[in-house]
Amino acid sequence: MSGPSASRPNEPVRPLPTAATESMPDPWGVRRAENLLTSLEGVLSARVVTTPLGEVSEVHILAQAGLPAKQLVRNIESALLAQLGLRVDHRKISIAQTADVKPIETLDRHAVRERSLMRAVLFEGLTFQAGRRPQRSVVQVVLNASGKHEAAEEEAADTMRGRVEAAAKATTAVLDRMLSKGSMLLEGARVIQALDREVVFVTVQAINGRESVLLTGTAEVRQSPERAAVLAVLDATNRWSELRRPA
Repeated sequence: MSGPSASRPNEPVRPLPTAATESMPDPWGVRRAENLLTSLEGVLSARVVTTPLGEVSEVHILAQAGLPAKQLVRNIESALLAQLGLRVDHRKISIAQTADVKPIETLDRHAVRERSLMRAVLFEGLTFQAGRRPQRSVVQVVLNASGKHEAAEEEAADTMRGRVEAAAKATTAVLDRMLSKGSMLLEGARVIQALDREVVFVTVQAINGRESVLLTGTAEVRQSPERAAVLAVLDATNRWSELRRPA
């Protein structure tokens, strides 16, 4: 959306090039302008209205209270001109200010994030130390649920396979302690090759009364196989254990 020059303020706006990855057509670059405006300090949402020829006819802004409206208008004019080469008459810009209202999309994102953090079990730490006997290693896993830290450790042979199994077993032990009902037990953890990548695959036996279900999870090896083992157990057990942890 290339703007008109200063000497020809009523010239129709030429279309901006749009990204090939955009799923919806945006021939006048409206979304690009709106994204730019919502990135400005104090702007909560923006809507740009154009004529069929692409000329900007209206710019509607919802902003937080605090900044003077004239300053907001100048910021908007400057941003559109500097970033998009678009000169917009200040009379076409309308400002509505509020101290409380946020765009619905923002509220939805905040609500989902807060809800997930309330229920999620977070991976806090993984440490290693020498075992009680030679060629043995003690693996400690620390998890966080609702702000409460829980840790467990397992000793195993000081090999990659031994440490991976120990990390997965310690993670399962922590999760088992967090349950208000039911129980879980690690069946196995292995590093496997999948599509030219190293992946840790785990199986966990979950028991609730007389019911038993096999849970499986995976995690790509990025930092270390032991860390991936922890994440694979969380991947396997997340939904099952969430329903059985104290609220």
